[in-house]
Amino acid sequence: MDWESILIRQKSWRPDNKDELRLTIDEGIELYKNAPLHDLMSAANQRRKILFPHGIVTYLVDRNINYTNVCTINCQFCSFYRPPGHNENYTQTYEQISERIIELIKIGGSRILMQGGVNPSLELEWYVKLINYLSKEHPTIDLDCFSPIEIEGIAEVAGVSTLEILQCFKNAGMHGLPGGGAEMLVDGIRSDISPKKGSPQNWLNVMEQAQSLGLTTSATNVFGFGEDEVDRIQHMMRIRDLQDKALSSHGNGFTSFIAWPVQLESNTFGKRNRGKNKHVLGAGPTEYLRHVAISRLFLDNITNIQASWPTMGLGVAQMALYAGANDAGSTMMEENVVSASGTSKMSASEIELQYTIKRAGFKPVKRDSDYNHLVTELIRNDSKHLPAPIPSQISL
Repeated sequence: MDWESILIRQKSWRPDNKDELRLTIDEGIELYKNAPLHDLMSAANQRRKILFPHGIVTYLVDRNINYTNVCTINCQFCSFYRPPGHNENYTQTYEQISERIIELIKIGGSRILMQGGVNPSLELEWYVKLINYLSKEHPTIDLDCFSPIEIEGIAEVAGVSTLEILQCFKNAGMHGLPGGGAEMLVDGIRSDISPKKGSPQNWLNVMEQAQSLGLTTSATNVFGFGEDEVDRIQHMMRIRDLQDKALSSHGNGFTSFIAWPVQLESNTFGKRNRGKNKHVLGAGPTEYLRHVAISRLFLDNITNIQASWPTMGLGVAQMALYAGANDAGSTMMEENVVSASGTSKMSASEIELQYTIKRAGFKPVKRDSDYNHLVTELIRNDSKHLPAPIPSQISL
């Protein structure tokens, strides 16, 4: 089936007939390879309107906390980590992490996303005490902590299963598990870019365990490693399959899908091929918008698609709202992992996110980590300062 016929058929998509209109792998590949960007974005935008008919775009006030940079995994695209024994190693104290959360609370934040590296010097007790301490000191803040590879590393040091680690952390007050570390869930790509990280199935297994315990989870995707459209659709397929299983078995799956291009300015992968990788790989704005649109159409069982401003900039993230995204991401306050590999903007204020959403013609609504809407104070509610009238995206 050609791309045009596929998109014509998708115009009939509704939540009550989504199973019969679900895109196959071959259809996803056909759209990715051949559908013109305008047609693809138009179809994804129409899908977003069906799911979000009132023109709402959400955002989150949160903070990234990278509690340690010690890591033994040695991902080729990571410029953040330092191996054990390096003179630039750090591990933050409980008090230092708490101070960062206090700063978040002062600006009305509701969640921290805490990730680091696989640090073999930190024992299970250190993590349990940390979560316990933070949950008691800051009961209003959702603690979304430790990517699947970190959970695996902690389990290996402790000599217990990953499920036991997750249950232990949940009991201590952990709210959710970040989606980091997925990158490309394709064996060939993964073994090249991060051979010590384990198979795609490892990541999926830890996420399914977290979902079985009722922990909040999200799915991510880093692309631009030289993979092809088949690989990218395969990644989405594995996410979609797990989402089907999780919703059926546990009633709790991924809250969202977030994708961004790999940054290659200052890491080992970017320096490959005599430095050519950083010029010929990665992905530009057009390819990114295509990827977002495909994810909206293909991932029919994941409600929320997030735009990525840290890697693409607020302007391109704004365009992603016309490519099917319904969430503008989060303030982050600080970011050390992606920024170490080449991006320069590490935080966005709440007013920046509100402006980005409003200027695209949508209504900004603050949310929490579970996508529950929160009371939203529009920091600047007039439109007279805008250079042109905003387009209306609200279906009345």
